[in-house]
Amino acid sequence: MKSSLRIVGLLAVSAAVVAWVLGVGCQNNAGSSSGDEPIVWYGMMPHPYISEVQQGAEACEKDNNIKILKVVGQEWTQDNENSNIRALSTKNHKAFSIYPGDPSAANGLFNQLKDHGQIVVAYGAEPDLPTPAVFTVATPIKEAAMVAAEELIKMMGDKGNILNVLETVTDINTKKRDEGINEVVAKHPNVKIIQTISDMTQESVAKERIQSALAARGAEIDGIITTGYSPTIAAAAILTEWHNDASHKRIRYIGIDTGKTVITAIRNGAIDATVAQNPFGHGYISTTILKMMLDGWKPVKDYQFINAGIVVVTKANVDTYATEVRKITDGILADLKNTKKYLAAPAAAAVVARQPTTQPAN
Repeated sequence: MKSSLRIVGLLAVSAAVVAWVLGVGCQNNAGSSSGDEPIVWYGMMPHPYISEVQQGAEACEKDNNIKILKVVGQEWTQDNENSNIRALSTKNHKAFSIYPGDPSAANGLFNQLKDHGQIVVAYGAEPDLPTPAVFTVATPIKEAAMVAAEELIKMMGDKGNILNVLETVTDINTKKRDEGINEVVAKHPNVKIIQTISDMTQESVAKERIQSALAARGAEIDGIITTGYSPTIAAAAILTEWHNDASHKRIRYIGIDTGKTVITAIRNGAIDATVAQNPFGHGYISTTILKMMLDGWKPVKDYQFINAGIVVVTKANVDTYATEVRKITDGILADLKNTKKYLAAPAAAAVVARQPTTQPAN
């Protein structure tokens, strides 16, 4: 009997500990929701991309003097996102910036928020259409992968074999990138994908799998394309070592995202290129839209996709690409506030906007 009581007690303590850990993890140092933050920004789980998007949301909060609750989940799954967001939706938050974990299932969550009178802007990936979200702020994922594939094939002289390295196979963006790459390769009869490797959210796993592919088929591989953050960091480090060995042939390469290892490798000529996305803009623009809508601005259409832009980074622009990306963000923000491309100003704001900033002297 005493043994049974001890077991029950241990189970209760364990459950309490798990609940406490999950609660802390969900807040990700953002503090508990007080319910008085009008906007919630939600990231799927700890990841370099999510960290950069969060920085954009934090900058919007500072620049616009508005409270934004920043929450990061525990898993890159729609179920985990649903659980966390539904709990937040019962408080007084009025608007949500959310990465859709699943393009179809996310709409079910978005519909629930809309039914509560809460506004949703998606970022990072586009949900299935039609959607209750009023905007998506993202990279046009498939098109960006196609641009990267065309750049790689050009570097390869329009012939040869490609190693296609994918990241999270459950992520909708990974599927779209793979589709785009295969469509581009199909247009070039002298180019083929010799191998596709995938499912590597950790840099260590990506290194192991890329190294294994090179060990097995390095003599056959003419180009490598990586379309996820962890594989890109791993490939940059691996190819830096590979090209330091004079006995190895040059393997042309393009990645995605701009970690320090990647930029250093481009600057040193160890790798050829990467595609810079605009994760800061994903966070800043999506939360700015929500702030403006809470201030009375109205979408000019039921739904719009906002292309947050990409820049292909090579040795020629490795020191200036960040400025190019920032210009894209600034241009979108200007369109939000100064044109009717995305939002229509409230009547009072429209009148004020027509007044000169500085009154002319009499």
